[in-house]
Amino acid sequence: MNLIFSALISSFLGLAILIYLDASTLFLAALLLSIIAIKTLNKGDFLDKLVGMWFALSVSPAVGVNIAEIAGLSNGFLIQALLSFFFFIYFYMTKPSIIQRLYNYEKAGVGVVVSSAIAGFAAGILSAALWQAYLQINP
Repeated sequence: MNLIFSALISSFLGLAILIYLDASTLFLAALLLSIIAIKTLNKGDFLDKLVGMWFALSVSPAVGVNIAEIAGLSNGFLIQALLSFFFFIYFYMTKPSIIQRLYNYEKAGVGVVVSSAIAGFAAGILSAALWQAYLQINP
């Protein structure tokens, strides 16, 4: 399945969990899926992208917002979600530093899932940091 399409589906599912439940539920769901993916995954599967994107979303827009407030850009929910999406795609495609070493790990399922999780965490942290920097510059 295409990377961007997989990440987009993962984003929509993750955002639905964030909106209707909360960030801790999304984080725990990503942990559970990562364990399942490690046991069953082959390279190029959908689950690694799902796990990585869910980790990115659980780190970045971890503020519970109502459905009515989502369209408002002042809370940063959509901006951080979009940034997390694009940073995850970038980190997943380029695999910088430790992500590449983990991806090449001998056990295919472990390396792929852990590299996707690290890419997701990096994407979420970077998008949250950019949002906080924007808030400091433009109060």
